[in-house]
Amino acid sequence: MFGIYREMLYQKLTLEIEIKMLLKKHLDTFLKDESGLRVFFPLCGKAVEMKWFADRGHSVVGVEISELGIREFFTEQNLSYSEEPIMEIPGAKVFKSSLGNISLYCCNLFDLPRANIGKFDRIWDRGSLVAINPGDRKRYADIMLSLARKGFHYLLCVLSYDPTKHAGPPFYVPDAEIKSLFGSVCNSQCLEKVDVFEERHKSWGIDYLVEKLYLLTEK
Repeated sequence: MFGIYREMLYQKLTLEIEIKMLLKKHLDTFLKDESGLRVFFPLCGKAVEMKWFADRGHSVVGVEISELGIREFFTEQNLSYSEEPIMEIPGAKVFKSSLGNISLYCCNLFDLPRANIGKFDRIWDRGSLVAINPGDRKRYADIMLSLARKGFHYLLCVLSYDPTKHAGPPFYVPDAEIKSLFGSVCNSQCLEKVDVFEERHKSWGIDYLVEKLYLLTEK
């Protein structure tokens, strides 16, 4: 399953500029001028935003299957860190920055609830849902909602294209499925749609690619 995510790394990196621009544009809507928030990054990879949030006084927690990716994040951001086993998940580890404001769990995301990591004020889903096998989306959404604290804001990036021409990854997530997955608990608002189609995407067999940014909030 998470072999899919490795295949996603390139696509996520190539969309990095657009994603960061969207985040910056809608940051006030996401943070609501609050400080000391707990922010969760599912399938975090080496997202530079993690350090950005930590530097601004927030506590960051991420989960990533690739230990190499986690180590590279700390190295590339010039952060010293420690590591320790996660007793609840055999073979898993948690990597913590020396300041204690970034904790990255190296494990299967679906095992993460066993680690009792608490709840979060904000979730930044910057390419995680689109990497999940469609058959696992309901289980994924249930985990995300179980980690959300009362009054949470969940920022979600998805991609839209003709799924009959490209099977993924990244996987197509229709608007109706977002409502199906999260609608019982969340209000959803599409903040922006951005055309991110490039010449190289023609190799996927598609002729359009739109990135959509949603804000999910508690009903």
